[in-house]
Amino acid sequence: SKLAFDVSEKYVAAAESNLGVRLPESYREAMKKENGGRRKAASDLWSIIPIFDQTDRKRVSRTSNDIVRETKAMSSWTGWPPSAICIAQNGSGDALLFLREGAVCDGTVYLWRHETGRVEMIALDFAKLKA
Repeated sequence: SKLAFDVSEKYVAAAESNLGVRLPESYREAMKKENGGRRKAASDLWSIIPIFDQTDRKRVSRTSNDIVRETKAMSSWTGWPPSAICIAQNGSGDALLFLREGAVCDGTVYLWRHETGRVEMIALDFAKLKA
């Protein structure tokens, strides 16, 4: 397995600034320990989208498909909720997301199905997703 990379607070803050939202505390803390990785949820394995990290070339290449870029890319998909922040993908078009309330996201994780555009809550907090 790939070595886990942490990410510093300044890059988490930069992502929040670019997204225009404060990310949930449990997610921020998890990403600072392991920027990316995988989680199990809704009987699927999800690739957590990293936060862009410009520390060095290796980290830039590992994080180039970052949360800001993926959220922007997903926003053009039919049925994508306008308030959604894309935090994970399963490789078949579905996504895990946070929904913003103004400039804040609580920790609730939702599953978005690309075939139907349906959104369902799958975890009350990011910390509840199994690694």
